[in-house]
Amino acid sequence: MTDTMEQFKVHKGLVVPLDRVNVDTDQIIPKQFLKRVERTGFGQYLFYDWRYNVDGEPNPEFVLNSPRFRRGTVLLTGANFGCGSSREHAAWALLDYGFKVVIASSYADIFYNNCFKNGILPVTLEEATVRQLFGEVAKAEGYAIVVDLQNQLIQKPNGSIPFNIDLFRKRCLLEGLDDISMTLKHEEMIQSYEEKLKPFQMIDVRRE
Repeated sequence: MTDTMEQFKVHKGLVVPLDRVNVDTDQIIPKQFLKRVERTGFGQYLFYDWRYNVDGEPNPEFVLNSPRFRRGTVLLTGANFGCGSSREHAAWALLDYGFKVVIASSYADIFYNNCFKNGILPVTLEEATVRQLFGEVAKAEGYAIVVDLQNQLIQKPNGSIPFNIDLFRKRCLLEGLDDISMTLKHEEMIQSYEEKLKPFQMIDVRRE
């Protein structure tokens, strides 16, 4: 079962700075929370070990617990984001929390692919540009950007930043196509092919 993936065209959101490198998927969504069978409900456990103290109380030092960033929908983070295990739950947790865009200088390949499958746009920028954004966010409360996928452009308060993206992945996000919906676009061709195969399918012959 899959939910229809939302189309991604233009998104405006508050930027949340998570200035850490090599953030792995077990930090994004710890393994003890992977027993859920639905894709929803993981947002409450996002970055759980950093977000909460051992007594279960919110860690006031962690960025998601800051009133300044609680409504953020754009995650700005360090290199090699999403490394570690291949769990798709990491993308589910980010999306369920409310993140629509992740910005970093590099990602783990499987996590990067999982973002596109779930309607999250992972933007890759040069490390120097990422560092500049961290500086700008720190200086300006309520720092928000507009991410325009069609034109591959980030509009920020003091300028714009172009970004590159694979054309096929871009199309999937613009049209809201995940793996299943991509297949269903060819449903008529698949049914036609199956009809042609029927005369050649093996007949169950019972031995006497």
